[in-house]
Amino acid sequence: MNAKIDSSKIMGELKVLIVGNNPIELSRVFENLHNVQGNKLVTEIAFDFKSIRERLLTFKPNFIFIDDNIGKVELKNMIGSLVTRNRTKNIPITVLKNSNYQESVTSGVMNFLLKENLTPDALYKSFIYSLQFIKTHQYLLESYRTRKGQLKRFLKS
Repeated sequence: MNAKIDSSKIMGELKVLIVGNNPIELSRVFENLHNVQGNKLVTEIAFDFKSIRERLLTFKPNFIFIDDNIGKVELKNMIGSLVTRNRTKNIPITVLKNSNYQESVTSGVMNFLLKENLTPDALYKSFIYSLQFIKTHQYLLESYRTRKGQLKRFLKS
């Protein structure tokens, strides 16, 4: 399997949903996103789960960033809902954290980025790693299904 991704093609198609409740921190994330390499970036901002649902009616993101300042319970509920909905279950979620020492939701989250180290380069790498992970995961699922069928046929003969 070739997990190498043409980043110039991917970076030309960035659609990012940013979720958080602190306008100052969101503006910093927004600024860093707009300095990421690439041709086109479309962003939408949501402040809570209700506004996420409203944004998703018309916006189809390929990445979601969630600030952990929204609260532990709301973060857990939000991620749980996003990873179980058909429309959003395959979208990589990155949590923006204040500290490595905080406990955080891990199920359904693909990346964690520290806000103090947030740079356009860190965001770019997060996009690339997420896409490589998804491609690898899809390849492994496909291989498993193929091999599983081959094994069943072998056992029957």
